[in-house]
Amino acid sequence: MTSSEQKELLDFLSEVPFFSEVERTSLLELYTNADSEQFVRDNRIIEKGEVGDAMYVILEGKVNVHDMEHSYGILSKGDCFGEYALIDEEPRSVSVTALEDTHVLKITTAHFSQLMESDKGFAKGVMSVLIKRHRELDIIQEQLASSKKEVELANAKMSGLIDGAMDAIIMFDGNFRILLANDSAKSIMENQEVLQRNILFFLDDEGADLLEELVKSEQSSQQNKNTYLPKIVKVIGSDGKETLHEGTLSCYSDEKEAFYTLILRNIDDRLTAEHKISSLEDKTEYLQEEIKELTNDHGIIAHHKSMKEVLNLIAQVAQTDATVLIHGETGTGKELVARGIHAASNRSEGPLIRINCGAIPANLIESELFGHEKGAFTGATANRKGRFLLADKGTIFLDEIGELPLDLQPKLLRVIQEGEFDPVGSSTTQKVDVRIIAASHRDLLQFSKEGKFREDLYYRLNVFPIEIPPLRERGNDVSLIANAMVEHFSNKMNRNIKKLTNEQKKLFKEYTWPGNVRELQNLVERAVIVSQNGAIDWSLIIPNSLPKSVAEVQTVEPDHILTAQDMIQLEKENILKALKQTRWKISGEKGAASLLGMPPTTLTSKIKALGIVRPV
Repeated sequence: MTSSEQKELLDFLSEVPFFSEVERTSLLELYTNADSEQFVRDNRIIEKGEVGDAMYVILEGKVNVHDMEHSYGILSKGDCFGEYALIDEEPRSVSVTALEDTHVLKITTAHFSQLMESDKGFAKGVMSVLIKRHRELDIIQEQLASSKKEVELANAKMSGLIDGAMDAIIMFDGNFRILLANDSAKSIMENQEVLQRNILFFLDDEGADLLEELVKSEQSSQQNKNTYLPKIVKVIGSDGKETLHEGTLSCYSDEKEAFYTLILRNIDDRLTAEHKISSLEDKTEYLQEEIKELTNDHGIIAHHKSMKEVLNLIAQVAQTDATVLIHGETGTGKELVARGIHAASNRSEGPLIRINCGAIPANLIESELFGHEKGAFTGATANRKGRFLLADKGTIFLDEIGELPLDLQPKLLRVIQEGEFDPVGSSTTQKVDVRIIAASHRDLLQFSKEGKFREDLYYRLNVFPIEIPPLRERGNDVSLIANAMVEHFSNKMNRNIKKLTNEQKKLFKEYTWPGNVRELQNLVERAVIVSQNGAIDWSLIIPNSLPKSVAEVQTVEPDHILTAQDMIQLEKENILKALKQTRWKISGEKGAASLLGMPPTTLTSKIKALGIVRPV
């Protein structure tokens, strides 16, 4: 060892508290005859219960002093442990495990005893350290009590306090005066001068009442025992900080006096973790439901001008937080547009939560949207987070918003205007940051005029309207989408299906597709299933879209071929008949749309496309 290495080593050992008063020559003798040992991570250095034969000084690394899963503290470079083995042959009271690769200096009892006998300087230095420690213990003992019983009790608890327990340990007497508190206890009480103060002053009312009841129970039973606190206790520090704890109360008493030790473990972090886990479980449950409900996402295929305009609107509104109202017939892909807006927005990293307002019973939809407290109604056995809370910092898609019960609409209006709501059965207002996208196949403005939908809610939703054209008005898009779906289902079912021919594309284009893209998807999937040798007879798959009047003409004139213009004229005449019969009423049970078997929005589009005008 070089002189510089020797100096560095002696400087290091001089900083070790146990040897701080030992002369350097004695320290060199100590090191020369000591053993240097290496322990890898998770290696046990000391096992609780075994008889010790050495003490250790940490040269490099970190160790955990613990009893099974309970940790008393972390020691690192310069710390020492196992000193009691030098003066007695009692079993080890704790275990010590390496937290990382650790290098220690092992000083055996035999070597230590030899130095104590042969080296007066060494013995003098060690004794100085022990005397200093003893004086510190005397000061603490004097503060605890003057009687022999108090000193004995203090000594019994002293080792746990000095070892720096992570839990808060508070000893108090029958009058609730604090006699002893470790650093963890002083930290949560935010007061370094807690001795002789009443412990009840540091608890909330409920916690103070609980502690008084437990102490009274201990006094009446006249038994020394440990009691787990049946409730979580809130500690209020001198500076107002509130922390939640679970703990135990121990009683030690004789015929004259009783003393109590309260051990508190902070559970704030655990409660936060449980809250996060609960939130993740709720989101996982919701996403599992979503996976079951969602159909295959083939993307938005848009070659037609009308659908390209929809994509342009998505790009315009995505980067804002504006509320969007999507209108379109059933099956046109309103949810796909909503997902496109969310994906292109600044909220794309947040959740997109979907709820179909028409698929949930009216008595449950408020709970689904806004959540409920335990016991709010029959069957509410636990707290539940609503979809709005799940969508915080993200987007919520309210499909079929026209089906939302009228009495619930003011609550939705409040969320849009103020970003807050009250869960069912709760008086606590929840704040949320949610972007709202709504969709409906109904004419909400007409609904509002009929008193079926709040007019103010309609205008709050209709900040940025997007109209999705029906599939029949998108030209060749129907064939492009059909080909994409054929490819998807072919791969899924391991079949080789040919793309559509021009004749087949004509069949797709001529059909009116009342169910739009959803109907197309179901039809294509069915066709692939029944396909034979890679071929599909689409004329047998696509429903007959000819109006009844055309079928009658074909019955009378089976050889007559109708032109495209004939078809348009027949459809126009058929619509005119329905309008005249219903006195030009379009929607409702006795409206023309109901007679024709099509949605009112579809009939309105056809009237406009065919140039039908109501006579004056």
